[in-house]
Parts: sequence; structure tokens; C-alpha cells
Amino acid sequence: MNTRLLWIAFVTIVVKEIRRFTRIWVQTLLPPAITMTLYFIIFGNLIGSRIGEMGGFDYMEYIVPGLIMMSVITNSYGNVVSSFFGTKFQRNIEELLVSPVPDWIILAGYVIGGASRGLMVGFIVTLLSLFFTDLQIHHLFITITVVILTAILFSLGGFINAVYARTFDDIAIVPTFILTPLTYLGGVFYSIQLLPSFWQGVSQLNPILYMVNSFRYGILGVSDIDIGFAFAMIIGFIVLLGSYALHLLKTGKGIRE
Repeated sequence: MNTRLLWIAFVTIVVKEIRRFTRIWVQTLLPPAITMTLYFIIFGNLIGSRIGEMGGFDYMEYIVPGLIMMSVITNSYGNVVSSFFGTKFQRNIEELLVSPVPDWIILAGYVIGGASRGLMVGFIVTLLSLFFTDLQIHHLFITITVVILTAILFSLGGFINAVYARTFDDIAIVPTFILTPLTYLGGVFYSIQLLPSFWQGVSQLNPILYMVNSFRYGILGVSDIDIGFAFAMIIGFIVLLGSYALHLLKTGKGIRE
């Protein structure tokens, strides 16, 4: 395929994925906005007023970057895992796999579609947060780069989950038992500096910690971890998951079964 045909194939998949979640925005964009608003009210206003400051900032201001990142993570992941598994379940995936479209174009299309939903929800949550606190972005480049890389990373994770899923229950196992606990323990609601030394070390094994803290650094200018190392971790995970996802597409393992 020449460059023009590759571009058409890529854009077609991306547009299909974006239309998929925008067409049912009441189910895909509105619920996370409502959920995050409840977080702002309960954790930020009610509980935050009793906690006081954290990391030198008002508690509401401190948790907002984490809540934005949490919405990006869950929606990027959820969009791809549900979309690709739906394609498998309806037996439409065979048509895509036998087409002359390269595997990397298929993967990129789904990933960009998932990342688009994650970033769109993140933007909505950011706008909602302005009703509760003032956000002064400390490093714009770091903020934008981290949120985009995170959306891509968890879109890849959702793709791999969808490949291995056999039933609709399977696509809920990883978000329920792995993704949600890691997110809540990833420094969204607290600084790991409050933890004993042993648990600080354990927390550093959580990859989401690096994403949340990098994003918090971009907005507030504070972080519990080294930003350079955090970027290396995120990019490393993207390369790892991206390579594995391409391997699964190439071999058809879990897709044609």
C-alpha cells in the first residue's frame, strides 16, 4: 500500500473509533464527568477541608491532577478494550486482518481512538475542576506530554486485554482487580512521603505513580519522584506494550481463536 492508502486506512479506523464514543456521549463522556464531580465535592470540599494542606498546596488543588489522570487512564483503557473485543465478538475482525492494511496501522488506529476519548474526558474533568479550584500550570510541555503518553499507554493495555478476552466478563477483570487498585494506590489522593520508608519503596513499583506525579509536577511543580526517570518508565512501558500488541496482531494469537 502506498502512503495515501495507508493514511486513508488509518483515518478510517480513527474516525470510526471516535464516532463510536461520541455518538453515545451520554454513556461515554457524561458518567466520568459526574463521577469526578462527586470526587471533587466529597474528597476536595468535605474531606479536604479537614485534611488541610498536602505538599504545600490546598488538598483540593493537590488531588485535582491525580483525578484528571485517573479519568484519562480509565477511559483510554476502557474505550479500546470494549471496542476491539466487540469487533472480535461480532466476528468483524477477520475482515480487517485479511485486508492489506498493515498491523501497525490497525493498532495505531485503535490506540489513537482510545487516547482521544481519554484526552477528551480529561479535558472535561479539567474544566469541571475550575469550578472548585484555580489551576496554574507550572510546565505546559510536561503536562501535555505526560497526559498524551499516558493515554497511549493505557490504550495499548486495553488492546492487549481485548485480544486475550474470551467473554465480556474478561474485559472487566483487569480494570476491576488490577487497574483500579493501582490507580487508587498511585498517589492520586496522597503523597507517598506520608508513608513509612518500606511502603514508599513498595509504592514505587506501581507504574501509575510515575504518571500521576509527572502530571502533578506539570501542573503544580511538585513531585514525589524524579521526572526524568518517570518519563523513561512511561516511554519504556509504551515500547514494551506496543511491541507485544504488534506481535499479537502479527501472529493472530488470541484474535482468531
